Amino acid sequence: MKNISSFLIFVLMVCAVNAQQFSGKTQPVSQYELNFKTLATTWDEGIPLGNGMIGALVWQKGNNLRMSLDRADLWDIRPMKDLHLKEFSYKWVEEQVEKKEYDIVQKYFDDPYDNEPAPSKIPGGSLEFDIQNWGTVTSVKLSLKDAICEVKWDNGTILKTFVHATQPIGWFRFENLKEEFTPHLLMPKYQGEITNSGDPVGGDDLARLGYKQGKVTQEGNSISYEQEGWGGFKYQISLTWKKINNTTIEGVWSISSQDPNKEINPLASSIIKKALQRGYNTDLKSHTLWWAKFWNQSAIQIPDSLLEKQWYLEQYKFGSAARKGAPPISLQAVWTADNGRLPPWKGDYHHDLNTQLSYWPSYSSNHLEEAAGYIDHLEKNKANYKRYTKMYFGVDGLAVPGVTTLDGTEMGGWIQYSLSPTVSAWLGHHYYLQWRYSMDRKFLEQKAYPWIKDVAKFLEQITVKDEKGFRKLPISSSPETNDNDISAWFNQNSNYDLALMTFTFKAASELAEELGLKQEAIHWKQIQNEFPDYAISVNNEMMITPTLPYNNSHRHFSHLMAIHPLGLIKWEDGEKSQALIKNTIKLLDTIGPDYWCGYSYSWMANIKARAKDGEGAAKDLEIFAKAFCLKNSFHVNGDQTKSGYSKFQYRPFTLEGNFAFAAGLQEMLLQSYAGFIEIMPAVPVLWKNISYDKLRAEGAFIISASKENGLVKQVKIVAEQGGKTKLKIPFKNWIVDSKNSVKIKQLSEDFLELTFKKNGSLVLKNNPN
Repeated sequence: MKNISSFLIFVLMVCAVNAQQFSGKTQPVSQYELNFKTLATTWDEGIPLGNGMIGALVWQKGNNLRMSLDRADLWDIRPMKDLHLKEFSYKWVEEQVEKKEYDIVQKYFDDPYDNEPAPSKIPGGSLEFDIQNWGTVTSVKLSLKDAICEVKWDNGTILKTFVHATQPIGWFRFENLKEEFTPHLLMPKYQGEITNSGDPVGGDDLARLGYKQGKVTQEGNSISYEQEGWGGFKYQISLTWKKINNTTIEGVWSISSQDPNKEINPLASSIIKKALQRGYNTDLKSHTLWWAKFWNQSAIQIPDSLLEKQWYLEQYKFGSAARKGAPPISLQAVWTADNGRLPPWKGDYHHDLNTQLSYWPSYSSNHLEEAAGYIDHLEKNKANYKRYTKMYFGVDGLAVPGVTTLDGTEMGGWIQYSLSPTVSAWLGHHYYLQWRYSMDRKFLEQKAYPWIKDVAKFLEQITVKDEKGFRKLPISSSPETNDNDISAWFNQNSNYDLALMTFTFKAASELAEELGLKQEAIHWKQIQNEFPDYAISVNNEMMITPTLPYNNSHRHFSHLMAIHPLGLIKWEDGEKSQALIKNTIKLLDTIGPDYWCGYSYSWMANIKARAKDGEGAAKDLEIFAKAFCLKNSFHVNGDQTKSGYSKFQYRPFTLEGNFAFAAGLQEMLLQSYAGFIEIMPAVPVLWKNISYDKLRAEGAFIISASKENGLVKQVKIVAEQGGKTKLKIPFKNWIVDSKNSVKIKQLSEDFLELTFKKNGSLVLKNNPN
């Protein structure tokens, strides 16, 4: 074991050294930090720390330094009250829509989500340190490179704190202390007066959950808090600290959870004992080495400091919130609200946009391992999804609720989306992307194709033929058009549902063919061909349904799924598709952003990048970064500047907009969805000098490229799995600088065909002569 550990440290040290090199310069993340002169005074502006399983927010409440502590699996998973009535079925809903008797549907299946406090994500607790005699704060810094928060006071006291990258612990170290102090472990307010109820956006008071207040115990320099939740669920927070010398104190905390129906987890108290044996410095070293490896996965440099810094902030949050072996990113991930209330929208798993957008950047930013936690979660809950499929839809195959608990159970609420029949199809797109970007054959055989096949089976059974012989859903919707009104149901396929169903059968056919399952491939292709064309207006714009044009500003671009992210309508297909895409984007911009959220701008940047509109994409990303993020970079949905970018001016914190931003910038720098690799396909003309290192393309090709003085200077391709690809030539004239295990064939003036062996590589350079 000792030899293995030593070898791991050696590998990580090599990665750390490599991470400092990027196009011959220091890695860009080194220059980026969050820097403030004061601590935040609200939880949602706190300094975020995390490792996918546990998290903390560092801020100030009154005269106290406060650390809000969280763990991803702290959940109240009681069944949604009165949701599972005998009427709980897609068929019954269809009948009520047909009869135009929809109030009863809203009462049964929408209202419980608004009215009941749970199921819901729940907070952990908080640490507080009395700082009133330390003077004013002089600096607050978050190092993105090392994921360490440092706070300084004018009396010389310094705090250094981090959540360990791989261990369920958080460390703090106070230096230059002038007096003794005792940390305080505070419990959430699960008892008390209820003043907020029935508010899923603002959050109900925690007291609505009905828990008995937990107990805090202290023995010497150790404090523990134990809280019992619903159904025997318990969690423990433990803290211990020690004096290193007369002016230095080090402490460590952990949160553990225990579900009576799952394997026993180590208690927080035992976890921190082991951490103390290792010590602060040992854990700091392994923590920073992990982050060095993370940052070595990819890097970018662009001549726009606002967008570049925001990208690194998004990568930092992704590295803090996504981890294999931990639950996937929920609405707020490991930064649950610390305000005595439940988190916005119960902190749940929204699969009608939020989780999907959260993982968009993982593929081309070369973070497939972190993205695997998303897939693992879906696989873990698959049996529960199939139970729901049979209960609600009455057929076999695989459907997934659009709003779920940690274990994948449905929660209701606006059932056009929370119980939509195409949710599992959108999730299937992430299985497809994980396969395409990894080319992991085992993953294809054991996870990707089985998931997509089960979704295809389900959709084949649930769809019907219309009078023209086209396949359709009995009732269709488009998130979140017309909210939860009866008018949000359509008797023809929405472009949203149509795109997802078309994608599913197309992907099922493609993957079956890849696996040599020819009859299955033929069958899925036949089903795909039974769907109608997309609904397009007389002005050649994408519609919401055949009878509903996009004529009002709306936050969710669900009707554009075929363009992005699914790529079924491609700019690269030629003039017809280009005209449709341009007209559709123009319509959205013309109608305007009155009812957009922050994530709408991020998504629009992705769409404009697909349309090769670098200026437009950059502008939307700039608006997102300036208007829809708090000072700690958290996306809060509404326009915080009140500058007319949206009539939504509220501030519920959710993460999907952040991660969609990162994906949008990556789309500007590299695209591979259209069957070939395109270098810097959508960058503004004024971006003369650009470089990036180790972005990932479909086919498991690792791409590094640079542009100087407006001309692409160099492209490096490493074939992780080998195989064939096409490269759109980014040079007027080019030379081979180096190559290894690759055959090059020029197909035309515009394209090269490259055939690699595993780990083969190629470096092309601009030839100015």
